Amino acid sequence: MPVAIITGASKGLGLALARALAARGWDLVLDARTASVLKESADGLDGHGGKVVPLAGDVTDAAHRRALVAAAEELGGLDLLVHNASALGAEPLVPLDRQPLDGFRAALETNVVAALGLVQESLGLLRVSPAGTVIAVSSDAAAEAYETWGGYGASKAALDQLAAVLAVEEPGLRVWAVDPGDMATDLYRAAVPGDEEGRPEPASAVPGFLRLLDERPASGRYAAPALVAGE
Repeated sequence: MPVAIITGASKGLGLALARALAARGWDLVLDARTASVLKESADGLDGHGGKVVPLAGDVTDAAHRRALVAAAEELGGLDLLVHNASALGAEPLVPLDRQPLDGFRAALETNVVAALGLVQESLGLLRVSPAGTVIAVSSDAAAEAYETWGGYGASKAALDQLAAVLAVEEPGLRVWAVDPGDMATDLYRAAVPGDEEGRPEPASAVPGFLRLLDERPASGRYAAPALVAGE
């Protein structure tokens, strides 16, 4: 069975991806900060054939990152690392002149520093996998200038650049930064309260991620809605 680590996997896009991979028989190591919610989500994946290991913790904690990778190794290795855990830096979002610097630092720690730390911890296993893959969940805010999204967008832009450089340094891996598009998630509701009406559910983006895994295009930045549309 292929093995994946998915961070931020108790709900939203992370859980939707976990469901899709579980249905394909993947073994999964799932991360989230709230143990009770993560356990309930993991229990809902039982019966799909693969093993599911829920490990609650914070990806900014080095010991937790080591535990995630150790759990994957116990399952037989690591084929896919999905860095989906994200922090906004301010809830709700605010203009840059009111962006709390402590919040910005927290967003960078979760969205960028922890992502690099988990990659560093995982490379030994990913390099020996015939299909070693890293997916960094990005955002259109990384590439477009939206009011109030400056802090979060800057962190995602930094994540995109890390993914791009990692792809150059690790040509044996596939490294994709993926913009999932607009979604109705708790993160978006916290960012812009009251504005989530009409936004698609996270599951709508999943076929784009699966297409990447099936077709394995070159490392790079992709938009899930375009992949779903067949572009």
